[in-house]
Amino acid sequence: MATIQMSKVSKVYPNGFQAVTEVDLDVADGEFMVLVGPSGCGKTTLLRMIAGLEDISSGTLSIGDKVVNDLSPKDRDIAMVFQNYALYPHMTVGDNIGFALKLRKLPKEEIDRKVKEAAHILGLTEWVDRKPGQLSGGQRQRVAMGRAIVREPSVFLMDEPLSNLDAKLRVQMRAEVSRIQRRLGVATVYVTHDQVEAMTMGDRVAVMRAGMIQQCADPQTLYDRPDNIFVGAFIGSPAMNLYEAEVGDHAKSVRLGSQQVDLPDQVLVAHPALAGYANRNVVVGLRPEHLPSAEERESGPVLEGDVELVEALGSELLVHFHFDANRVLAEGAVDEEEKALLKGGEGVARVDPRSKMKPGARGRFAVDVERMQFFDTDTGQAIWD
Repeated sequence: MATIQMSKVSKVYPNGFQAVTEVDLDVADGEFMVLVGPSGCGKTTLLRMIAGLEDISSGTLSIGDKVVNDLSPKDRDIAMVFQNYALYPHMTVGDNIGFALKLRKLPKEEIDRKVKEAAHILGLTEWVDRKPGQLSGGQRQRVAMGRAIVREPSVFLMDEPLSNLDAKLRVQMRAEVSRIQRRLGVATVYVTHDQVEAMTMGDRVAVMRAGMIQQCADPQTLYDRPDNIFVGAFIGSPAMNLYEAEVGDHAKSVRLGSQQVDLPDQVLVAHPALAGYANRNVVVGLRPEHLPSAEERESGPVLEGDVELVEALGSELLVHFHFDANRVLAEGAVDEEEKALLKGGEGVARVDPRSKMKPGARGRFAVDVERMQFFDTDTGQAIWD
């Protein structure tokens, strides 16, 4: 077992493109670390540097107590699980799992024992004599994991291993991968572009953008206390509603478009730095669940908007509404297609499924002001202390 330490790790390609910039990241022994971010943010490049498949331009990478910058992949004691499974179609499941051990010329009895153990852990015992073509996508991915497990590496690296699976199977395999990793207790770095996958699987999650880590924390901290607009917008589904707002006198209120929301004293206690933004513009963030229908609350501030669409999900309604505030789009957190669909003051509220809100009606949404997020308009940084 081992830890991973990255200090000021960077990657610059010969054409001058900076893919990763001075990343500092430690992964504890047994920890499940997820790297998440939009396409092109550098997460796979960082994973490949840990694996030794990409050279490190500068900085130091250690696995255990050994600096591995100049070590070949085979000398790093890592095992990698790829997106495309990379199984040998002419070999049985058992032969695929044990192939690396055969290359190391281990005794046949030891190979058979390790293959049986891995197959048992992964629920593949009854399929060990089948070929990959006879298996489902989820079973093939488990075989790929089995091949990594039998090597008993110090570190697991996983590059979007579930992205080729259908939606239902991905949900099942998320739990499966997490269960197996916790049982083995091996430090794991897992790359995904799916923030739901990241939040449900990671002990900690490192959110990347443009080659840099924006924030690394446990999933709940990322959700409740994002460091900046990008993290706040990227983490959460549906995404956080972000609006331009003006802070009132003594930071006792904020104005969103033509509507004013009064702020109780508790808000300044939680965000003391907000006092310095009195009579200035900020960006206000409200997650959909912090805008329930006003009919669910007896008192408190309310925002009104025109209901445009209601999505019934059984356990809740997602209400898409519009009002006259200016919507803020975090660069890189929303793709171009989503940008085109968003209008100036569009928002999404998560309300009780028994709500009577209908498209075309005027909706009234209670504002959970104590869960409001505030960001500096110039720097995008969260306003807290």
